[in-house]
Amino acid sequence: MPVEPPATGWIFGDASAHDETDDLVAIGADLEPGTLLEAYRHGIFPMPAGDAGDPMYWFSPVRRGVLRLDDLRVPRSLRRSCRDTEIRVDTVFAEVVEACADPRRPHGWITDDVAGAYQRLHALGWAHSVEAWQDGELVGGLYGLALGGLFAGESMFHRVRDASKVALVGLVDLLREGSAEGPRLVDVQWATPHLESLGITEIGRADYLAALPRLFATPLPPAFDQR
Repeated sequence: MPVEPPATGWIFGDASAHDETDDLVAIGADLEPGTLLEAYRHGIFPMPAGDAGDPMYWFSPVRRGVLRLDDLRVPRSLRRSCRDTEIRVDTVFAEVVEACADPRRPHGWITDDVAGAYQRLHALGWAHSVEAWQDGELVGGLYGLALGGLFAGESMFHRVRDASKVALVGLVDLLREGSAEGPRLVDVQWATPHLESLGITEIGRADYLAALPRLFATPLPPAFDQR
């Protein structure tokens, strides 16, 4: 089981009480493991405001991008890519985060502080990487937090075509293991046309927050419960 870190002194409160036209719900706090878990348990996640030294921004999207396991779309070309790719879990977590944080990527937001925060969560058993490998090389992957039946995805990358999509298919396969024990859901924060093509849909903030208690009560998938 993941190790529970010291509790945070920050209070995030009920995200549903915030303006229904604004995804931003808090500014400040820190990136300690206890703070991050408290935020995720309230349906909130961090992103840097911009320049180094600026306070952290915390978001709970009014329209949340989610993937229900049965909604995943895997076209024929992606199935071929899956056959040529090996899925591994947590073998090179730091390398996956580093690839997602590559400053050459457009709209990059993963700072050194953010990367370090999720590596601390990984060491405690909360953050995980799902990796796509071909011929012994890492070609794509994703990382995020596993909290019961919820996988809160943070970022993904690819070095060959479809590799990040293959990692997502691999994640869904992992979440399906033991899924009869309770609901499972992938949170992708915001939906994009690229993600929607794979079956991601949007739900309202209130519906997302209402789903969290049952998701958290679901046992972790075996792949993420190896401590």
